[in-house]
Amino acid sequence: MDRLRAFEVFATVVARGGFAKAADALNTSPANVTRYVNELETYLGSRLLNRTSRRLSLTEAGEALYERAQTILEEVAEAEALASATTLKPRGRLRVNAPLSFGIRHLAPLWPRFMAQYPDVLLDIALTDRVVDMVEEGFDLGIRISRGGSPTYAARKLATSRNVLCAAPDYLARQGVPRTPDCLANHVRVAYSYTGVPEDWVLLDPEGKPVTVRVPIRLVTNNGDTARAAALAGQGIIWQPTFLIGDDLRAGRLVPVLPDHRIPDIDILAVYPSRRHVSAKVRALIDFLADAFHGTPAWECRA
Repeated sequence: MDRLRAFEVFATVVARGGFAKAADALNTSPANVTRYVNELETYLGSRLLNRTSRRLSLTEAGEALYERAQTILEEVAEAEALASATTLKPRGRLRVNAPLSFGIRHLAPLWPRFMAQYPDVLLDIALTDRVVDMVEEGFDLGIRISRGGSPTYAARKLATSRNVLCAAPDYLARQGVPRTPDCLANHVRVAYSYTGVPEDWVLLDPEGKPVTVRVPIRLVTNNGDTARAAALAGQGIIWQPTFLIGDDLRAGRLVPVLPDHRIPDIDILAVYPSRRHVSAKVRALIDFLADAFHGTPAWECRA
């Protein structure tokens, strides 16, 4: 049994949530996927997955192995990349998917530098806030804004962005400054639809305990810049990342609301379909972006 391949198959089954989906991602048959998982369970002497006709779940042994398998696969990918870096030159079309607002504000200024550094790479950039299936739609690399990592793809963290509850000064002058979370019930918010537009907001109090508040919705949008524009025009309170509103906070166009209550940070990730056999052009872009966002991100810098 190829144990490394078995680890990869097992990790893909868990990430994709099923044997058939894992087979599609690995370009093999469901029978092969089942064989690898069965052989791995036999080799380890432990059941890793509970299987029913409707759902798949990890056993305790499976949870422990999944965490370790991800680390092993990442280490192997890094080693392979280092081994091939001296012999492979980045070249060819490189299809990149990124969120609209982040792509315009923080990625667009970087592309000319990358193009100058890698003249044999043809960049193909697609901006959308919709989460795409990278394999199905043929993307080599994607930029994701995520709070929980990437359960489906390999990922490398590039930066962190704070989430801030804020509003325009004139809105707060008209409606009053909320002093406690309960006060938000008397305000309106501009909601971002890709978060699912939940009825409630969950904030963390100064001790880190969750506080649930319900804020009436004034506007729903699937684009952060639209939410920002509405907030700047005094139409409600928004919850947006500092990579989008950092300049507004520094300039005082937007001011924090309930600054002693926190919203969990989000990560900026470079994601790619597989940890193994990462191409030179993808590896070059990941390293380039990691270097570009190294240290304190520009959106967190103080005036």
